[in-house]
This record gives sequence, C-alpha cells and structure tokens, in this order.
Amino acid sequence: MFIKPSDKNLYYMGRIDFSDPERVKFIYSGSYVRMNFKGTGVKATIRNQRFYNVMELGVIVDGFESKVTFEHKEEDITLTLCENLEQGEHSLILFKRQDATHSYELLGLEIDGEGEILPPPERPARKMEVFGDSVSAGAVCEAIEYTGKCDPEENQGQYDNSWHSYISITARNLGAQLHNNAQGGIALFDGSGYYHCPTHIGVESAYDKLCYYPEGPVTKWDFSKYIPQVVVFAFGQNDPHNEGGEDFDISDAEYRAKWKNRYKEILLDLRSHYGNPTFILITTVLMHNPDCDNAIEEIKNELIADGLVPENKLYHFLFTRNGKATPGHPRIPEQCEMAEELTAFISNMGDSIWQEALTVSIDN
Repeated sequence: MFIKPSDKNLYYMGRIDFSDPERVKFIYSGSYVRMNFKGTGVKATIRNQRFYNVMELGVIVDGFESKVTFEHKEEDITLTLCENLEQGEHSLILFKRQDATHSYELLGLEIDGEGEILPPPERPARKMEVFGDSVSAGAVCEAIEYTGKCDPEENQGQYDNSWHSYISITARNLGAQLHNNAQGGIALFDGSGYYHCPTHIGVESAYDKLCYYPEGPVTKWDFSKYIPQVVVFAFGQNDPHNEGGEDFDISDAEYRAKWKNRYKEILLDLRSHYGNPTFILITTVLMHNPDCDNAIEEIKNELIADGLVPENKLYHFLFTRNGKATPGHPRIPEQCEMAEELTAFISNMGDSIWQEALTVSIDN
C-alpha cells in the first residue's frame, strides 16, 4: 500500500516545507513524520540533497529506535525502514538525525503486508520551539565513550542524533510539540561562528527562514503556522569565532552592546509573532566563556527594566554544570542531565504558561 506525503493520516512535526504536498521537504534536525499503520514493514522513497558527512535517518518503530544509513544519489531512492513485523497495528517515526548535513524530500511511504494507514495521534496543545546550535541539534551525542572528553577525530556525523538532544527529551517529558530550529556551528551574527564556511550564516538570517541556506534555496517561514507557548534561545557558544580574522570578545564593550542589541531584536520580533510566550535564555554545559552568560543576564534584565517583556515571561536559566561539564559535545548522559534540569525548571512554572500565550495555529 503506497501512502502519499499529502495523506491526512500522516503526522508531521517541525519546520517542514509543504509547498509541494507530494514532495514534502525536511530541512531541520529533529523534524519528523509519524505514521500509525497495520502491516509487516515500511519503505520510504526519498530524494536526498547532500552537503557533507554521512547520510543517516532515524527510525522508531513501536518505541524501538534504529537508523538507516544510505549512499547519496542524484535520484529517487527507496529505503527499508522496518521489515518482518508481526501483522498488526504499529507506529513509525521517521526523523532527521542531523542538521544541514543534508535535506531530503519525502515522496511516499509503502506499507508491506496487508497494509492500512491508521488515524494519527492527537496533537498536543503544548508547543515549544528552540533556536540553538549543535548541542540543541544533538551533534555527536552518541559518542558515549567520549563523555566528558573532546570529540572523536573520526566523527563524520555518525554520532549525531537529534532525538536525544536535551530539548527533544524535554519536549517529550512535558508532552509538547517541538520545532527544533538548531544548526551546528551557528552564531548570532552572519560572518561569525562556524556554520556555512566561508559565507557564514548566523541566527540573525536563519531564525525567520524555512530553508536558511542558499543551496536550498532560501525561503521565508510563515510564523502563523506554529505559535509556541515556550521559546528557548540556546546560542552563544560559537559567537567568539571569526573565520579569517581576530576572534570576537564578548567582554569588549562595543561588541557586547552590538551582540546584545541584535539578540534583543530577534527576541522581540518573535514576540511580535507569538503574542505572549515564555522565553527561556540559556547556554549549555559545553565549556565556554562565562562572559556570554553574563551578557545574557544583562539582556534579560534590560528587557524587563525597559518594559519590553514582562518579568514572568522572560527567564535566564543556568544548568548546574553550565559551561564547565565537557570540552566536547554533550553525550547522551549529559543531554539527559540538561533535559532533567530544564524539564524541572519549566514544570515549576505551572500550567499557566501553556494557556497564556496566543495559541491559534495552523497544524499540518
């Protein structure tokens, strides 16, 4: 039984391109399609666009996780996601493990056996969103033997897994939808950080995009399609890096003021689209200069003092081991540590944060 991408029983999550309903394009890490079905297996037909690293997609069938690794080809390819299942009801999630290492178009799903697609689960009313870097994208988190250490030299993306990033775990803990708008190496400003060398793309150019890189090509995001009640800002780690020039110093008064002002502008622009969401400003347990956290604390205090964001809608959260746990990317244990703390922090705010924001949205 062949299922078209436009089938209304498919459940999509993330900033996904539906401009061609029969070639649905996945761009962001953690974005996924879910299908409840009867059958003995599922195949997916895709068209892949590779940029770097190995090509892998994540698969969860009846709660059991696996991955499918494939060779990139400039043609439609069919991937076996699961097979030899007992005939009966099953649930499948096909998710994007990696960030902009690739994008792909879903052309359809094929159910083996006595195939039948079933109604999707009810979509949670709670909605979260994150703007972050490689930690939020789950980069290198599967390199468990390197916990507390630098990244393995042989890493080619095979350790990336967005499903186990702290923000994905937190959203599942809270029973919330999630748009994970994270990209490895990204910094606030264009021309800084590590992403998309040598024409570095920053959060300032990516946050309002559906596709944020020129090879895509670049397309705007329609904010009305998803109105989150909780928005997490999780960048700052990569900002000191200036490829081909002197690195930026957040303690420098001129640069600090410029960085803070642009950070505020983006936050306030999002607020103009979302109504009255709760913003949580963070960095992570990956080692970094604490001056970045001090600047974020100043941003929070200044926005509240200027009456631009209510005090009960803007928080700066620090993890217990913020900026000092590991010189390499957080592995799954450290991602779980962050998720546990962030889950508790948000839970302690009470249920009101999920009702007070503007919640009308267009769900795909």
